[in-house]
Amino acid sequence: MGILSGNPTNEPMHYGEVFATWTALQTVKGAIAAYQTKLNHIGDNDLYKLMEDMISQGKQEEKQLEQLLKDNGVGLPPAPPDRPKAKLEEIPIGARFQDPEIAAAIARDNSMALVSASQVMGQCIREDIAMMFGQFHTEKATFGARILRLNKEKGWLIPPPLHHSQADEEK
Repeated sequence: MGILSGNPTNEPMHYGEVFATWTALQTVKGAIAAYQTKLNHIGDNDLYKLMEDMISQGKQEEKQLEQLLKDNGVGLPPAPPDRPKAKLEEIPIGARFQDPEIAAAIARDNSMALVSASQVMGQCIREDIAMMFGQFHTEKATFGARILRLNKEKGWLIPPPLHHSQADEEK
């Protein structure tokens, strides 16, 4: 196979891998800044801890993605600045994100990130990149379970209309 044999880190990235990796880096940088801002709005301790863990994981992804792009001579997307800490009490009530809104937003973000990671894995020809996004996917699946459990425990989950079959109604 020529250039596609041996150590995958010696193989060139194809355009899809470059674009997907660059986009993932840009997205995680934006998510970190947004989540740092939302930390200031959180009153629930469990949600606060989950958000801190998601920021920490995002920073790990950021490091891995930056290193991959640098190693392959690809310029990095700009990063928004870290957000300052604020006191929840100083944010006017009408201007605050509420805990259930934040939980719903991170559930949405996480589910979209799962799909994106799967898509990147499917288009990769470099095993190391596919494995890296596989790692991200696994971590996001774990966060998804934590978010779902938290939403259920706190009573924040708003389920769609539940389907009952006619067999259930006849009982």
